[in-house]
Order: sequence, then structure tokens, then C-alpha cells
Amino acid sequence: MERKFISVLLAWMELPGLAFAVWMLICFYAPVGGYPNGKVREACTSMIPCHGSSPQLLPKHTITVNGTEFKPGDSIEVHLSGPVFEGFFIQARDAEHLESPALGSFMLADRRASQLLTCGRTKNSAVSHTSKAKKQHIKVYWIAPGDAPKRVQFLATVVKKYRTFWVKIPGPIVSQPNALSPATPLHATSEAVATSHPVSYLSKPFNASSCGRTKFCIRNPSNCDPESASCFFLSFQQEGSSVFIEMSGPSEGYLAFALSHDQWMGDDDAYLCVGEDHHVHTVTAYLKGRSPPVLDSENALEDVSWRLADGLLQCSFRRSIHLPAHKGRFNLNASYYIFLADGEASEGGVIHKHQQQPLITSGMYNVTGLPQDIGGSRSPRLIKAHGALMFIAWITTVSIGVIVARFFKPVWSYSFLFGKEMWFQVHRMLMLTTVMLTGISFVLPFIYRGGWSQQAGFHPYLGCTVMALAIFQALMAGFRPSRHAPRRQLFNWFHWSTGTAARILAGNSDLKSLGITGPSSAQVLGDFWFCIL
Repeated sequence: MERKFISVLLAWMELPGLAFAVWMLICFYAPVGGYPNGKVREACTSMIPCHGSSPQLLPKHTITVNGTEFKPGDSIEVHLSGPVFEGFFIQARDAEHLESPALGSFMLADRRASQLLTCGRTKNSAVSHTSKAKKQHIKVYWIAPGDAPKRVQFLATVVKKYRTFWVKIPGPIVSQPNALSPATPLHATSEAVATSHPVSYLSKPFNASSCGRTKFCIRNPSNCDPESASCFFLSFQQEGSSVFIEMSGPSEGYLAFALSHDQWMGDDDAYLCVGEDHHVHTVTAYLKGRSPPVLDSENALEDVSWRLADGLLQCSFRRSIHLPAHKGRFNLNASYYIFLADGEASEGGVIHKHQQQPLITSGMYNVTGLPQDIGGSRSPRLIKAHGALMFIAWITTVSIGVIVARFFKPVWSYSFLFGKEMWFQVHRMLMLTTVMLTGISFVLPFIYRGGWSQQAGFHPYLGCTVMALAIFQALMAGFRPSRHAPRRQLFNWFHWSTGTAARILAGNSDLKSLGITGPSSAQVLGDFWFCIL
């Protein structure tokens, strides 16, 4: 039985291409789930469909109600209407705390088109579609709970098609008697609010002549000219109780900056200028982890202007230093790390993840304080060192070590170094160097982040797996049976398969950290490992 098993393993070793294909399938297979049946409980909190793309910016659908006031136990008729759509998700939430759980319960008007869902501990607290059949209008009834807050706002996510959807479309705010009047008008949408302030066209590009004197400026490259097609520029100028902001960069998609309490994405105050159909929309958003930006239902920006010319996207706007009525907007008279990012935007203003690391200031700055003219870095030194060491280890030393073991064994079989065959000593030295470099590189991100990162995706998990495989490979090599031992063939297979798995995972992680993803990463890895295997 043991011989039969070993023969099967040896057969696999003779088919490295097949084994490699299996590993590639494991590494790159990423299921994408949709919810054509409307069972979207996983999205109860965020209301974001798991469709693998960013939401549209300007809603085309509206929510209306048949009344503006309610008392506990009252029924309010809620309508969702607009251009043809396939899916929807409706909730009612505390208007003062839109991140809070869903409130109240719903009743259906048409059980063929809609269904009740339970979000959290509240039964029937949300409504969704029953199928992907096309629809233009949905009617439901909301029953106010006994412990309802003073003001309640209706929110809806609408899916036109798989990758075209709008998240948390703001609906009307209904209030209990004697409650304060709503901060937003009835039937308001983000489109209506965003265009409530006049928008003008910039007649000329920005200039940096006042940087460090009356303006706080961030430029990349340092001291670049905002009129240059390669200059990213962000400036802040205090004018009384408000700050005038200018943003410019080589992008036809979007530019964005964010104020953050640390150097990592998450819980940040963001501002986006998005190009769409030869126009630029300026919106505010809140960054929650690495999820797509959560757009605000109210726009706190004034004096909005924009310009698209010569490959540059430029926008300017004004906002008050203090915005107590706008949740998620930071006060501008405090110190923050500042992020500056750019990326692509597709039809409908859908923004996509930035292809390069955002520019991040090296320290925390108060943009209303002493005017300065600073730069930033798209990668901290520790992270650069981490990437460089991993690249050297898993693209250079380990590859040379594999080549030596595979092709130089017959050439150096009669050459010896320190009492062992030359090829083996070189191979062992290179592999131990790989383990040492991986160990050093493995520690650097933990030093930089001060612990485990909850927002770095699957990259840390790949890194831990590679580190574990590298250590296991080294320990296994220490117990290598003699050349003619009966279990030597079994050792050879495990040695090869563990090393191959580690190389594929490390290569995949390296490419994704360099921004090479999707089919292109599979092609690069495939070409590289085909040469090695």
C-alpha cells in the first residue's frame, strides 16, 4: 500500500504543470456572490451588495412617504420609484445616527415583488426583492415602534444591474410631534443636495505661489507646478470661519483626499471630485475600513468649481471649519494625517479602487495653522523594506536555489564544498537565506502597525502562511532521510510540494502588493513559474 501511494506521488512530481495549475486555481479562485432572491441579510449593516464593484454616486431613484409625522404604532406608506431596476433593500433608521440598526417593522403591499427580512433583533425590519425581475415602483408600509427616536429617515439600496447600484439613497425624514424640524427637506436625494449650491467652471489652473505663505499645500513630487501634467496638488487656505480647498492631479477618473487620525484607511473624513461625462461632481464621504466610500446624504460644500483640461482634473470648494450638524465631518482646526488618492471612474460615476498607494503625509498637520509647503510618501520606509526583502527572497534567491537543485545537480555532482556536494551546499545556502529574509520581512509590518492589521485584507494571511511554510520546509530539510532510505521518495515529494506552494503564495502576494491583480497577475505568475518548473 505504501509503495502504491509513493508511486502516485511520484507521478504527480512528473506532472509539475498539473500541480501548478491546481495551485493557481486555489490561489486565484475568488467566488463572487449575488443575491437574485433578495436574501441580503449579510448587507443589513452596510446595505452594500457583495457585487465586487463600487456604488454609483448620484442616485436616480427616489423614496417618498404619505406623511411627515408619526406616533408609535402609526403606519406610513413608503414608495420607491425610478428607472427600471432589479433589486432593492429598504430600511428605516434613526436620522441622527444613520449607522444605527434598522428601526420598526414593515408590511408588504405586493408579496410577489417584495419580501420581509429580519435585520439584527428586529423582525421584519427590512424589505428586499424576491427576484431579479425588472421593476420601477415598490410600495410597502412601515410600522413605527414604541421606542422610536424623534426623527426617522428611510434609506434604500437599488441595483439596476449586477455592477450598477446605488447604496443608502437618502429618503425623507419623518418626525414625531413636537420634534425639531428635519435637517434635510422631504424627498431629498444626494443628487438634489449636491446641486443645491451653485457650481462654476474654473477658467485657469491653480498656482502654488502662495504655498507656505497663506496656503497650506501638499505637492507630489515636491515643489511641483499644479499646471504640470504630473503634479498632484492639494491646498488649504483659511478665510474667516471657513477653509477654501483646491485639489488637482493627472486623472480623468477621480481625485480624493481624506483626513485621518492615523496612517491607515478607516474612520476617515473624505472628499471626492469625480469626473463623469466631461463634468466633475464633488461629494463628501466617510471611509469605513477598506470598503467603498459611504457617500453623505447632505453636502456641506460651497463655492464648488471644477476644470477638466490637458489631462488634469481640478476642483475647488469651501467648507466651514466646524460642522456639528454633519456627522462624519471633522473639525478643520485639529491635526490629522492627510491622504491624497486618485483612480478610475466608469460610466455613471462609479469609482474604482486606486491603482497606486495613496500619498500620505509623514506627520499630523493642522491645515488652519501655520501655512506650510510639504510633500508625502506613497509607501513608508518599513513597508518598502518589507516589500524589497520579500521580492529578493521569493523572486531571486529561492528561484536561483530551485534552478541549482534542478539543473546543476549532474554538473556539480563531483564537486564538493565543506564535505558536501557543491550543488547541495549552494542550494541550502540560498534557501536558508530565503528563510532569513522572509523572517526579517515578516516582522517589519508588525513593527509599523504596532500589531495585527484588521484592515489589510488577505495579504497578512498569505504572509503568515508563507512564513509557516518556509519554517516547515527548513525543519523538514533537517530530517531528510539518506539517499537510499525507503522514505526518501516520500520526503522528496513533500519537500517539492511545500516549496512550490510557498513560492506560488509568495509570488501571488508580491504581485498583488505591486498592484498587479486579476488575469494579468495570473499571466505573470504563469509565465514565471513555467520557466522555473
